[in-house]
Amino acid sequence: MRIVIAFALAGILLSLGSALVYLIRDKGRTNRTVNALTVRVGISVALFLFILFSYWMGWIEPRRFGS
Repeated sequence: MRIVIAFALAGILLSLGSALVYLIRDKGRTNRTVNALTVRVGISVALFLFILFSYWMGWIEPRRFGS
């Protein structure tokens, strides 16, 4: 489970970094920045839904602190 989440977070960071590079290189003349940010949002939503599904299936459980 941790590996899947780590890969998703790495994908989010790579997409964010590529959007920054496209923003600097293209200076807003192309849609590559928007496309990279769209991919980042898509991966983020997919990760959130995967975590909710994992909790519903019982694959992950919340930690209880202070008990």
